[in-house]
Amino acid sequence: EASKQSELLQDTLSNVDLAYQNLESVELGITSVDHYFDTLGGIAAAVKRAKNGADTPVYIGDQTRGGAKVRSLQEQVSLETRARSLNPKFFEPLLKHGHEGVRQIEAHVTNTLGWSATTGQVDPWVYQRLSETFVLDADMRERLAKLNPQASMRMANRLLEASDREYWAPNEEMLAALQDAADALEDRMEGVAAE
Repeated sequence: EASKQSELLQDTLSNVDLAYQNLESVELGITSVDHYFDTLGGIAAAVKRAKNGADTPVYIGDQTRGGAKVRSLQEQVSLETRARSLNPKFFEPLLKHGHEGVRQIEAHVTNTLGWSATTGQVDPWVYQRLSETFVLDADMRERLAKLNPQASMRMANRLLEASDREYWAPNEEMLAALQDAADALEDRMEGVAAE
């Protein structure tokens, strides 16, 4: 019985042409919370497996501002990265929330990594710009680390992980700077823990 159900599921998945998600609110993007990549990304990955590795297009429907816009996942992640994560009008108010604000910025980075892991459809520049803005900028790194040392360290490690998994290819100098920053954040964390 279980094997028949499994066969049926694989057969159904092998006939899926695309994966689609409507955005639920103007407040939450697909990089804001993990349930989007968990579910939609997971489905896209399952379809790809059932289709012997053929990529599955993923689309995001946005009716949050009236009128319907349909974007590819790649376009939506790029848009949210520019409009939210890299936009001072978005991240500065978050930093006013202190500890929790930094955790939310880190969540955007982690959820972006989740999209790369499940779909492979994130442009490499996204990781480069996130690294430059939040980890390689010494002043910003210091601000983040003061407010939330754990989330700051996680963010640096996620960006390194994205490089390890070949979701982007920083040059040697940038990779070394990112590793140094991650090490410094870790030392700082251990220092905080030791006090």
